[in-house]
Amino acid sequence: MKSNDLCPRLQKSMDIIGRRWTGLIIYQLLQGPQRFNVIEAALPISGRLLSERLKELEQEGIVLREVFPETPVRIQYSLTDKGLALESVIRDLQSWSKEWVDCDTDNLNSTLKM
Repeated sequence: MKSNDLCPRLQKSMDIIGRRWTGLIIYQLLQGPQRFNVIEAALPISGRLLSERLKELEQEGIVLREVFPETPVRIQYSLTDKGLALESVIRDLQSWSKEWVDCDTDNLNSTLKM
């Protein structure tokens, strides 16, 4: 199949969601608005990479970054309507993986530490 035979919108959506950690960041934010340190504590990801992914998701209109003018400044991340629309996709992947993906937790844990 030639690349021009593929749907460019499907390809772009796969590029966005398929980036390392992006799906798990969206999954985490499905719980509601969260501060950076809460997201970072929930995922085995470096702060630098998390910051990079959040910026990418913000540019795509999937994540909203809100700055509250308090002392100290409070920054909160949440899913936009566009991001919330991904919930069914994420939940379907979760269900599919429970049925079809064999999870070797030892191997998974070593992969997550990379």
